Amino acid sequence: MRINFQNKIIISLLLIAFQFSFAQKKEQIGTETVNVVKPYTPKISDAFKVKEIPELDDEGNSKKEKIKYTIFSFPVASTFTPSKGKAEGVEKEKQAHLFKNYATFGVGNYGTFIGELFVNHDLNDTDYVGGMFRHHSSEGGIQNVALEDRFYDTSIDLMYGSNQKDVSWNLDLGYQNQIYNWYGLPENFGSTLTPQDRVTLINGINPQQTYGTISLGGNVAFNESILNKASLKYNHFSDASGSSENRFYAKPTVEFDVMESAVKTNIIVDYVGGSFKKNYSNTNTERVKYGFTNFGIVPSFVMQEDDWTLNIGAGLFYSLDNVNSNNKFLVYPQFNASYKVVGDLMIFYAGAEGNLEQNSYMDFVNENPFLSPTLNIAPTDKQYDVFAGLKGKLTNNVSYNIKASYVNERNKALFRSNDYNENTSNDDYAYGNSFQVVYDDMKTLSFYGELKADFSEDVTFGINGTFSSYTNDLQQEAWNLPTIKINSNLDFNITEKWFAGANVFYVGERKDFQINTNFVTNAAPVTLKSYFDVNANVGFKYSDRLTAFARANNITNNAYQKWLNYPVQGFQVILGVNYKFDF
Repeated sequence: MRINFQNKIIISLLLIAFQFSFAQKKEQIGTETVNVVKPYTPKISDAFKVKEIPELDDEGNSKKEKIKYTIFSFPVASTFTPSKGKAEGVEKEKQAHLFKNYATFGVGNYGTFIGELFVNHDLNDTDYVGGMFRHHSSEGGIQNVALEDRFYDTSIDLMYGSNQKDVSWNLDLGYQNQIYNWYGLPENFGSTLTPQDRVTLINGINPQQTYGTISLGGNVAFNESILNKASLKYNHFSDASGSSENRFYAKPTVEFDVMESAVKTNIIVDYVGGSFKKNYSNTNTERVKYGFTNFGIVPSFVMQEDDWTLNIGAGLFYSLDNVNSNNKFLVYPQFNASYKVVGDLMIFYAGAEGNLEQNSYMDFVNENPFLSPTLNIAPTDKQYDVFAGLKGKLTNNVSYNIKASYVNERNKALFRSNDYNENTSNDDYAYGNSFQVVYDDMKTLSFYGELKADFSEDVTFGINGTFSSYTNDLQQEAWNLPTIKINSNLDFNITEKWFAGANVFYVGERKDFQINTNFVTNAAPVTLKSYFDVNANVGFKYSDRLTAFARANNITNNAYQKWLNYPVQGFQVILGVNYKFDF
């Protein structure tokens, strides 16, 4: 049992008091005198300090007990089910639905009508069918034009395709019907005739020309095969003047790897053959025939190292003249290289390329529909096109491209006006209102510049220009080729519903040549004035399906001549709607 220090002191004092009282009872103490000689002076050594925490030897007084812990466990049923972790969702803009089909309809002044219809339908997971219908026509009405000037262009295309695991292919079948008029009589036509004779002569001209095109083609692509892809195309082209042309084009591509480099080889078979009922002077006794078959093989391979990319190849062609037996073997360079000077900000590129370009009556008409059906058809030998340039980005939203090139071509095709007279026995296209094709050996030095900017998701801008200088060997000028061409476009979204755009192009002066053979004069080339053409459009998205639009063409109302004696329509407005849908 433990006794603390304070209890010991109390017990000691009680014992002393008890003993003192007991002693007084035994013996009485007498009176005595005590003399204090020296007062008591305490010393530090006489005092002792009581410790606040005394040291106690309690060892053995109590023993530590060992405590044993036991756990009685039993299963507890739980209905808690933890949920799977999920990333915090990010709000996304609702993606616009992409419709597979659309229809467009529009009308405007000059009796203009446009229409488009595109439909596409999936037959199953791999096969699909589709079709496209296009129409654009106008009743004419150009000021100061004596002959009928309406035009009509309608086409329909059907397609069938399949996307398999190892191969994808499609077939196309199309028909196009075009009607144009040779309305471009010379400015002083009939000036030597009496007013009555002039009216009689003009009324006797039927300027209408009709073109018809039947096309059949297909493409096939293999995922894992040495035959990478192949394309086939057949066109039959004819006109109301008895002309007929057939064109067949095949281009299989073989690709394989050699020492970690891809070797690609294009094999080309290009045939064109046709005939015209008459020559321009109407002196032939048989049909005027033409025909060329071009065989080509163009192997190339790509080399890449660091910032360099090289594409090295060559084009080997054999041109077979099926009518005149004038066959040729031609070799062309196929080389281009690029070097990243400053990453994607500045890329230098250069090359030298050549090609044997097959010309056809159909291609010429698509570029200039006012041709006489009496042409001379021959391929163009593009010996080389040497070029160099820089392209890249000025900022993340602004890209640029500048290029200089020097082209050497033999037998280059040029459009030039036909000479004429005012005899009533002439064909309807022989009154100075049609064009011929002439050929020349030419060298062209040109500079090209392009700038594109995406200022935001709602505003885009682009501008490009080409400046060219021509050198001819036979012809006086590079007929109907401008020295300057500039194009600019701006598109922007005004609101979520409204959008607008503008397009401006400038074409510089061109040269043409035409004489009236009834007069013996020293005729000189004619200069066609340069022109601006300003166009604009605005649209309103009524819904995801329905959009209304308005287009304005040739806003400056400039009756410029794209071709000699052929003024264009003035200010034009078209109002229309576009509707998207699914089956």
